[in-house]
Amino acid sequence: MEAKSNFRCRACDDLFEVEYPWSEGAPECGGVEGGYSASRPVPKNRPNPSALRYLWQERRTSTMGIDQSGVWRFRDLLPIVPYDRVVTLREGNTPLYEMPKSAAALGLNWLLAKHQGMNPTGSFKDTGMTAALSVAVASGFEWVACASTGNTSAAMAAYAARAGLRSMVLIPDGKIAWGKLSQAMDYGSTTIQLRTDFDGCVRVLSEIVQRAPVYLLNSVNPYRLEGQKTPAFEILEQCEWQVPHHVIVPGGNLANCSALGKGFAEMMHLGFIHRVPKISVIQAEGANPLYQSMKANGGVSLEPVTANTRASAIQIGNPASWKKAVKILVSTGGWCEQVNEREIALAKAEIGAEGIGCEPASAVTLAGLKKLVADGRVGKEETAVLLLTGHTLKDSEYTIKYHLGELLTEAEMSGADAAEIARHAELRHAPIVLDADADAVLRAIEAQARSATPA
Repeated sequence: MEAKSNFRCRACDDLFEVEYPWSEGAPECGGVEGGYSASRPVPKNRPNPSALRYLWQERRTSTMGIDQSGVWRFRDLLPIVPYDRVVTLREGNTPLYEMPKSAAALGLNWLLAKHQGMNPTGSFKDTGMTAALSVAVASGFEWVACASTGNTSAAMAAYAARAGLRSMVLIPDGKIAWGKLSQAMDYGSTTIQLRTDFDGCVRVLSEIVQRAPVYLLNSVNPYRLEGQKTPAFEILEQCEWQVPHHVIVPGGNLANCSALGKGFAEMMHLGFIHRVPKISVIQAEGANPLYQSMKANGGVSLEPVTANTRASAIQIGNPASWKKAVKILVSTGGWCEQVNEREIALAKAEIGAEGIGCEPASAVTLAGLKKLVADGRVGKEETAVLLLTGHTLKDSEYTIKYHLGELLTEAEMSGADAAEIARHAELRHAPIVLDADADAVLRAIEAQARSATPA
């Protein structure tokens, strides 16, 4: 347990009560952007930003799991859960990568990718699941459940297994990334496939939790959003508290948009920053209810669609968090765009060429950013952060089919111009089959060196 202790800043002589022992090298408040000094007193009933910034970084040096978690080290702004009920796999603290090749192609000075696929189960879902499942443990539930197209089931099953709870996942018939579902199976979850789509699974699950003591862990769970807001805090830390102009997120069930918007809004309300980034949502053309809603009536109402996209993580036709997402789009000045299957595949290959990689749903962010830059909604001098929600190994079959030239149909490629077709050819890297002969291999290497430079 952490004991409260007092720390007096040498710069402004303010006394702070914190729940972590300060080291001799504790920072001073003065001169830190967004911090408070003697000439800028801390408002009553508000935390001191400089003290909390230091505390959050100091916790990372601890050996306690709750401190090593990129979610729970921000517990000062999270739901109160007893420390012995927190379930963590050391999630969060994910990297913020520079993307120089994509930035150069778009003419941007600085393009970054926050890779939530580097979480323990390979997706952003872990940050929300640690918070919500900890609440389930503290509330005494024995069963937890979710409806999922893949990533949620993997995260829920892992955290339930860690906590010693029983878990059940309902999955839809049709497009499923079995690499994701294999995780839920491996973690011991009871997996039930229903003859319906994702939204049908949600309807069935909603009835189940009304009739049995089962804790719902889909994104409508408010504690999921509390955990999923913490990447906003991390982005600000990693940008040295300089607010990026744009944050681009994939649009499926739309909880990510809502959670990040909440996180940035809290940081501004508490005095850590003085503005929030524009948050934009990108949807697949075949699963675009929010895009259609914003275009038709500015998000006043939303008509569900029959979702159909290879980006299975965002194959959702009736998103639960659409109203919250609309509020974030409007309040931050962001946009909602759509991209087709060909654009998603190309963007995914380009992210892979950066040495980063991501699942197909994550790639909609880069594909959508291209459109925002092309029509001037994102300026060349502005900084953009792409939220990559899943690891590239989440859907390896998609990647293999792309590089073998088997992913996109003739109809899907028919709208591509010569430059785009050439770009696809440049990025595809199908295996070269040769005889077991060193000379043959060397000739192949020489041919590759003459034909092109690395993508």
